Amino acid sequence: MKHMTIHPADNVAVNLETGHKEALVPIAEGENVIKYGFPIGHATRDIQPGERVHTDNLKTNLKEKLTYCYHPQTSEPVKGQERTIQAYVRPDGQIGIRNDIWIVNTVGCVNQLAQRLAALTGAFCFPHPYGCSQLGDDHMVTQQILRGLILHPNAGGVLVLGLGCENNNIAAFRQVLGEVDERRIRFLNAQDCEDEIAEGVKLIEELKAYAGTFTRQPVSIGNLKVGLKCGGSDGFSGITANPLIGRFSDALIAAGGSTVLTEVPEMFGAETILMDRCVDEAVFRKTVALINDFKDYFTRHNQVIYENPSPGNKAGGISTLEEKSLGCTQKGGCAPVVDVLTYGDRISRNGLNLLNGPGNDMVAVTNLVAAGCHMVLFSTGRGTPLGAPVPTVKIATNSRLAGQKPNWIDYDAGPMLDGVDLSEDFFEYVLRVAEGEQTCNEKNGYREIAIFKDGVTL
Repeated sequence: MKHMTIHPADNVAVNLETGHKEALVPIAEGENVIKYGFPIGHATRDIQPGERVHTDNLKTNLKEKLTYCYHPQTSEPVKGQERTIQAYVRPDGQIGIRNDIWIVNTVGCVNQLAQRLAALTGAFCFPHPYGCSQLGDDHMVTQQILRGLILHPNAGGVLVLGLGCENNNIAAFRQVLGEVDERRIRFLNAQDCEDEIAEGVKLIEELKAYAGTFTRQPVSIGNLKVGLKCGGSDGFSGITANPLIGRFSDALIAAGGSTVLTEVPEMFGAETILMDRCVDEAVFRKTVALINDFKDYFTRHNQVIYENPSPGNKAGGISTLEEKSLGCTQKGGCAPVVDVLTYGDRISRNGLNLLNGPGNDMVAVTNLVAAGCHMVLFSTGRGTPLGAPVPTVKIATNSRLAGQKPNWIDYDAGPMLDGVDLSEDFFEYVLRVAEGEQTCNEKNGYREIAIFKDGVTL
């Protein structure tokens, strides 16, 4: 039976058949269990060499809010290889890697209308239940996320579809949107016209004609913005797919590009690694606030901060949130953290960005798209068909999953368990996706959004 020790300081190894941990040495009750070179919790009883280490004998060390000190450990930036991809250049200088027509509705009441228009025209729509009966921050987050979708450069044209009586009515929403190019963005209030279907089809056909004026042209890969996400993680996530994504992130950043790491609760237990990589104290303070504010969110709702991993994570070999976080954050590679974003913020600094938001897959991919990510790299050990409005590259942590779900999985990181270096192959694959190669979520038509909610519904 093959095992892998990840770090010389570890007192557990990963069983390469099951993904579960086994003790390398005797671990006394109360002693820390070490994986990735860091504690992932403590033993709740004595553990013998070779014994499985899991939820029955391991407990988290996580506490509530902490005080942090800045110990900068950033390295000199590495300049990467000059490369180009073929992409669509928008009038404002942004690039898109797709030239889709999107329907973005201001309110859930017109979901079915948006879906009918999409079916008639080939446009893509993203149903959601919000845009009315929301107050305060919830209403603002809805508007900011929808704004991010509307401004996304992967869309060659966007129909903003409203009802007319909602809180987020088009007139009010336009104040949030600001000035827009009305060749690319058109508006339709369903209550204001006799035949909303005919009018919607007419506007979408006009948008298609405008999008048709764009063709792919060579641009630097430094223009790419890529979201980093994991879902349905298992015991292999932190040793195959997540490090592979991290190597891609480092390579893209070295070439001048940007990546975005989110899922704040899945930073708990590994947050100091990210904090010490902040480029300056201002970004460090923003990272501290990101972590502690999300812990406040848990405690405000009378929930413990460590109620994670999920049942599927545990079945796959992950025992504590620290273990999950130490594997999860590897998607961010080794690059310095240049900025911290919140809901509706758009990427403005090249490099590794942190983005506020929960680990929930649908909310996280939506936040990444609204921030301006052209695609999402999504590692999974259990499998999921979920797709974002942008290409969502599913990377299997193990070859069994890749073979079992070829209609979900785009890339198999499983050979890394046998020591195969996939870094260059994966980098080239991602660039092919940027140039138009379709991902499974695109082929299947799986494009969903979900907007974070934390308040009252009227």
